[in-house]
Amino acid sequence: MEQMFYENSSKYGFDETVSKLSELIAEGGWRVIQILDLQEIMKKNGKDVLPVKVIELCNPGYAYRLLSDNSLRLYSSMLPCRISVYEKADGSTYVSRMNAEMLSSQIGGVAQKVMTDAFKDAESFIKKVSVN
Repeated sequence: MEQMFYENSSKYGFDETVSKLSELIAEGGWRVIQILDLQEIMKKNGKDVLPVKVIELCNPGYAYRLLSDNSLRLYSSMLPCRISVYEKADGSTYVSRMNAEMLSSQIGGVAQKVMTDAFKDAESFIKKVSVN
């Protein structure tokens, strides 16, 4: 059975992984919408966690295919795509994301095509920073 989430070790440190992914995303024709600093958010709420940032990214062409069709707007809750970068107690940096390709296979049609293409693009960005 396929996994719902994937995790890869980064060959870079935390900040460099976030920076390199941001560059790769832009070079790939995508947009970084925002980077959520979950460590900082937790700190503001009196909680201490290791570094974790969530990169929200969007490909306007893919998003348009879903958002311009009333029957597909249901899937807008899947937008934008997200890649998480975090450290674990071992001091290493990891990158994780949802397996949108697997999820989309349950949907079919145009949504499956768009989500699969977006997933493959994101995988190409992640592969360039990953050890494995």
